[in-house]
Amino acid sequence: MVFRLPRIANAKPSLKRTLSSSETTAVPKGHFAVYVGEAAKKRFVVPISFLKHLSFQKLLSETGEEFGFNHPMGALTIPCSEEAFIDLTCNLQCS
Repeated sequence: MVFRLPRIANAKPSLKRTLSSSETTAVPKGHFAVYVGEAAKKRFVVPISFLKHLSFQKLLSETGEEFGFNHPMGALTIPCSEEAFIDLTCNLQCS
């Protein structure tokens, strides 16, 4: 599953990415952690406000339909490319 959205040149993502998927960094209030990637999973901390956007809801819905809701990494796992996820979230921040 790959989502391709146009890249916005001056977008500044406020996503916080941890370098290790085993790292258990505290999630700030108003955010939630997701693991993104098709093979190697990377942990992102994203604002809860993303949940109100239809494109993010669609991503979560398609993820649930295709892969179910068993998330052994301890947080929501989204099996799309890291680049596609960052493009999507950058677009959400700009809207």
